[in-house]
Amino acid sequence: MTETQEITFDDTAIAFRSKSDKALKRMHLLFRVINNPWLVKIGTTLSIWAMNLRLPVKGLIKATVYKQFVGGESVYDCEEAIDDLGASGIKTILDYSVEGQGDEAGFEMTKQEMFRIIEITKTARFIPFCVMKLTGLGSFAMMEKIQAGEELSEEEKQAFDRFKERVLDICQKVSDIDSRLLIDAEESWIQNVIDDITYEMMEKFNKKRPVIYNTYQMYRNDMYANLVEAHRQATEKGYYLGAKLVRGAYMEKERARAEEMGYPSPINATKADSDADFNKGIEFCVQNIKTTGLVAGTHNENSSGMLASLMNQHGLSANDERIFFAQLYGMSDNISYILAEKGFNVAKYVPYGPVRKVMPYLSRRADENTSIAGQSSREFNLIRKEIRRRSLVSK
Repeated sequence: MTETQEITFDDTAIAFRSKSDKALKRMHLLFRVINNPWLVKIGTTLSIWAMNLRLPVKGLIKATVYKQFVGGESVYDCEEAIDDLGASGIKTILDYSVEGQGDEAGFEMTKQEMFRIIEITKTARFIPFCVMKLTGLGSFAMMEKIQAGEELSEEEKQAFDRFKERVLDICQKVSDIDSRLLIDAEESWIQNVIDDITYEMMEKFNKKRPVIYNTYQMYRNDMYANLVEAHRQATEKGYYLGAKLVRGAYMEKERARAEEMGYPSPINATKADSDADFNKGIEFCVQNIKTTGLVAGTHNENSSGMLASLMNQHGLSANDERIFFAQLYGMSDNISYILAEKGFNVAKYVPYGPVRKVMPYLSRRADENTSIAGQSSREFNLIRKEIRRRSLVSK
């Protein structure tokens, strides 16, 4: 890419090249529904209600919203999605999207599932990262208690030790196969605990290259400063910083809790502030790329284009292994496929799990498309544009 080139994300021929006419029409219908917030609210509520009552709606859900946003029921069912993405130069991040059971048996089950992902990653061509959520391996309530400075009981201390051991075992296996691990961000009232463990793992495994990555939710008003401080500490202690930047996923919950408990909201006052912090964070990581691994998790076209331009300005090749763009499976294909077409490293988060158990994830995806300003309309309009283009071509 030359300095005068700017990437645009409206070429639907590239964005939907891998989609058949039938698949495109299904997407058109689905996003037409998602484009109506009140239909989403009613539909997700009824779907969860029907699944809980074991009504025969699984087939309908699996053929529509599940097919759009989920790779399959098991890690092995995702092979088709992995190969389809790989054919267009897009990598996969397998995401076990079943909500944790919150007990020791559930935590062990999640650990074993992570081991399965790591084994597949070991021989896979198209899987550059593993990903995990630490509340899948240990108690949310326990982390909340630790961050609040409350004393743990002896039983809780033992549970916390087992939790840290699970995290260490997974990080070790990822390091052993020469892969990388993204640790998801969660609610602010347990995030300090997640950060502490993640940086401990970074110090152990990131001596030669970024292996363990923390996630920075840039809609938090303290997060840019946290990112800068994390890099300072990594430099001081002699390890690489792994940084995945996202805007964030818990805004309404964060604001509601802050209001209820009477403390200042940790969320930026405006979306413009969050956008500015995200872009500033991207710029900081690129400026410090010699000691940083960056994953830009964004569905924002401006931020994606800005990162591509920054790479060019700093003399970095499009396929520099230290920098990845990432989007969710089934969303923002115009960003993913166009960046991949131009040679950038792109990865899709491909969630998987049984239909019933991934319903919370699907509900969040539908809500996200309606809550992000213009997201569902943008998706819908791009799909409609491609349908019209194909009709003109064929006739």
